[in-house]
Amino acid sequence: MIATADAIELETDRLLRSLMHVDCDPRGKTWNYETCRAIAPLTLEINQLKQEKDAVILAHSYVEPEIIYGVADFRGDSYFLSMKAREARAKVIVFAGVVFMAETAKILSPDATVVVPDRGSGCSLADSLTGAQLRELKALYPDATVVCYINSTAEVKAESDVCVTSGNVYHIVEHLPAKRILFVPDRLMGQNLREELRRRGVDKEIITSDGTCMVHDQFTPDDIAAARHRYPGLKVVSHPECPPEVAEVSDFVGSTGAMMKYVKTTGAPYYLMLTECGLVGRLQVESPEKEFIGGCRLCPYMKLNSLEKVRDALRAPRPDQIVTLDEDMRRRAARCIERMFELSPTD
Repeated sequence: MIATADAIELETDRLLRSLMHVDCDPRGKTWNYETCRAIAPLTLEINQLKQEKDAVILAHSYVEPEIIYGVADFRGDSYFLSMKAREARAKVIVFAGVVFMAETAKILSPDATVVVPDRGSGCSLADSLTGAQLRELKALYPDATVVCYINSTAEVKAESDVCVTSGNVYHIVEHLPAKRILFVPDRLMGQNLREELRRRGVDKEIITSDGTCMVHDQFTPDDIAAARHRYPGLKVVSHPECPPEVAEVSDFVGSTGAMMKYVKTTGAPYYLMLTECGLVGRLQVESPEKEFIGGCRLCPYMKLNSLEKVRDALRAPRPDQIVTLDEDMRRRAARCIERMFELSPTD
């Protein structure tokens, strides 16, 4: 596709209106007319390819803003994107995120061709536990209900009873009939789950595996104390993948989607977002009146996604970019995820 000068100018203006607000990039990337003009031909090409290929692009909030606002059809957290994958009627789903998310899309839309821009976009949580390792844990706790965080591989989901996200984990586990819960693979979220259920007066035994998120496990209470001292009136917003001692001294703890909602609906002079920097970029676009003081960290896996890789995956995906799953495993994993949809709160 060769775009006309007028089309490129219009696309540049469209990109600039969103991306000009994004300044949360520790690598120093800035968005001005020149940088938007440089990517406009590429976003035009990708959006044209989507029509030709009957494709939809799902983008997690942690990927680059030019993907989120340049070419994504849907943007959000894991739960929202899993629903969009489930509803998709496109022939092709491009998942700009990490591989376990693309696997989830394939589980829920088996007839679609699901592709990932970079097969190396792993996840420290998902990669911390294999299906074989989970089977060993299940043998140790045969009476436990197995709850897997959505940040897990398809083979782990296939070995689990129900999937959860950071947005519905407390509700689902609280309402499960079992008293003993084997929660995998996030140790820190499991600890936060244990504390939250105790606050609610819910008697559950939570057993965890030992995975952590390489972004969220790095935050400390000292980070928060220093920020509060420097910025009076600060609101600290954190994710339940953070250590419990961080969650304890935060003003709000919630999923990516809930964190965005909290910031948009509260008033504070400053916000400290203890999560991946991509979420701060989204908030700078969608709530430009808010002021953020930094503190976020980059996920190297999410940042492997790029417009060029999205374009190539759409144009002619390599075999390594196409997500394939054993059908029996896919069906068992689908039951686990569908159970999540059944048990999630309806409000």
